[in-house]
Amino acid sequence: MKAVFIASSHSAYDDRPGELYHFPNRNYLSVAAKTVGDWVIFYQGRRGGISGYYAVQRVERIVPDPTDPSHSYAILDRASLLSFERPVPRFRANNTPYERGLPKARGKNTSSVRLISDADFAAIIDEGLREDITPDTLPREGPLPQPLQPGFAEAQTGFVPLGNADRVQILASRAFRDRAFARQVKSAYGARCAMSGLMLRNGGGRPEVEAAHIVPVEARGPDTVRNGLALSGTVHWMFDRGLVSVDDDMTLLIAKDSVASDIAARLFVPDRRLILPADAGKAPHPAYLKWHRDTCFKG
Repeated sequence: MKAVFIASSHSAYDDRPGELYHFPNRNYLSVAAKTVGDWVIFYQGRRGGISGYYAVQRVERIVPDPTDPSHSYAILDRASLLSFERPVPRFRANNTPYERGLPKARGKNTSSVRLISDADFAAIIDEGLREDITPDTLPREGPLPQPLQPGFAEAQTGFVPLGNADRVQILASRAFRDRAFARQVKSAYGARCAMSGLMLRNGGGRPEVEAAHIVPVEARGPDTVRNGLALSGTVHWMFDRGLVSVDDDMTLLIAKDSVASDIAARLFVPDRRLILPADAGKAPHPAYLKWHRDTCFKG
């Protein structure tokens, strides 16, 4: 069964976002057990900085906390994590909650682990994954999204309704996930390459920059903006092949035996530091960067 998990960056629980969700057994274990093999939506309140439903992920299994028998962990399928293109507020524009089983009064406490209907799940997914189409998120190649035509002047928001399609099938679609991931990453970095600083567009306004996974899909990397970097085509190719990486302090690491110094001088920003998103909450996650250094980097 589908559910909502409340998560927070300031939680006292032993959560590991994208991998583990920690919860007390009392009141929650029987509910969480029903989500195994299905999808859950994550919600965060105002104190966490996001405020709303912000991601969806599949639950693999529930295991006991080995250090505290009164708690358990939901083991999450890392590769299934997909962040929303925008946080979805708890309440719709007409002041009714997306979760119809919740009280209509704002600010009232609700359970941190709670089941939701397929209809409510679909409504939140439809809104969270509604395409944010702006000049920064246009695809590098292929047809333009319908709301945008050549000569557009301002950012617009288009919506391709999911219709009656099974949301679970859509969430598992690689093509759908790639498009959503690319829009989120390119938007976060303003269509600018995070390593070269270049922000190139063709005559039709399409950005040259690409969305690169830090932990690749083949290694079960998630489709979340914190596992992404906006990189120009050449730099993306180098990053995927371990010729360049990023240190903990966001310094660029260059494989000196593979990249000549004069080429590096032309390709990368002078201070050799990663250009970060304006929203600090969308910066690369240190764990993903460490994976790339340890697994891919040839330096």
